[in-house]
Amino acid sequence: MSKARVFDISLFIASLAIAFIPAHAVVLDGSYMQALLLYTIFSSIYFQLRIVTRSGNSTIDYAISYTSSFGIFAGPLGTLIFETVYRSIVFIYKKKTKTADPGEFLDTFYNIGSFTLGGSAAYYLYTLLKPLADRLPLGYWLLFLLVVCVTTLLSSAFLVITFALSGDIKTRREAENLLFRSRSLLDFCKVALTNALLLRLLQMEKWEMLIALFLLNYIVSLSFYSKSQSAQHKYERDKFEQMAYRDFLTGTYNRAHMDKMMKELNQSGEYIGIVVADIDRFKKINDSYNHAVGDRVIVHFADTLERHLQPEDILFRSGGEEFTLFLRNKTFEECKVQIEEILDSLHGNSVSAEYEEQTISVPYSASFGLYYYKADPGHKTSMEKGYVYADQLLLESKKLGRNRLSYRNDLGA
Repeated sequence: MSKARVFDISLFIASLAIAFIPAHAVVLDGSYMQALLLYTIFSSIYFQLRIVTRSGNSTIDYAISYTSSFGIFAGPLGTLIFETVYRSIVFIYKKKTKTADPGEFLDTFYNIGSFTLGGSAAYYLYTLLKPLADRLPLGYWLLFLLVVCVTTLLSSAFLVITFALSGDIKTRREAENLLFRSRSLLDFCKVALTNALLLRLLQMEKWEMLIALFLLNYIVSLSFYSKSQSAQHKYERDKFEQMAYRDFLTGTYNRAHMDKMMKELNQSGEYIGIVVADIDRFKKINDSYNHAVGDRVIVHFADTLERHLQPEDILFRSGGEEFTLFLRNKTFEECKVQIEEILDSLHGNSVSAEYEEQTISVPYSASFGLYYYKADPGHKTSMEKGYVYADQLLLESKKLGRNRLSYRNDLGA
């Protein structure tokens, strides 16, 4: 058995030892049984709203915890009984839904032990400091905030130890992140306020109000959970769309997005300069060095083009070392000047790259083809055809010696 599992079982044994101290044995009366039933039902419902993260091979469930209030009310033994019942229900649920981890059975012993010890710590701390808190303004609420902070940090400390023993935490920074930075002061205050109210209602045996508080907290938590899920889904959709339309190397738009934009702009009525640009003698760069150096040149060229874009312009990586620009709502002269500025910035410029364990400087140039026209239904030229014209003008620049711009103004002005 691994060291982490020995620690997990040790926590469970320690919780048993504390729970069966005779002086603190719970009386299994009607009030306790009602409290046990309510806490079990609502904790099981709240389990659906937990936040799940992973650390290495381990899964962490950040579920809503009401152990502090129940631990103070029921004592160590009462907390052990509650945690055993609740964690068993969770174990059965995970098994039936096939969401259990391979070591879920032993994880259940860890959870019972860890949370029982946390509830017991809450019980002893509350009992010890209650007389002092009674003499202070807002002492009850401040005491509960202290109890929640201590029990939460204790629970996090147990996680840090078991993850360190299993190898899922390897650095001090990872341990500090889990111990101190996984929760905010606002989280502590929220848990403290809710548990403090629950304990008051338990002690007064106000069962209807207790149920109402549970339901209110569930509705509020469900609302925030739903909004969080919606935001996460939107983020994932946006991320997926970004991946679908972005070039993985340069971060510019890819050919798929270029085809999409062509269809959108075909009947826009805009004055558009379609520019096709290509790195000169790029094959020679790859052959002389390697593809990693070639990629550095492509990225540098893309960054140079992007720096010269204006707000409405769009840049695409339309081929290996080929890029296409849509210069929008400009005059022909403005498009021409913009490309000439790019050519000037490339003149005498070079790229730093790693090659055979040394840094080398790779000079390069580029050729451009510019086709300018108005995109509207009455024009005989479509965006797709305009791209072909711009590509032909690029080839003309290559034939004329490279490192230059060839252009055509289809409006004749």
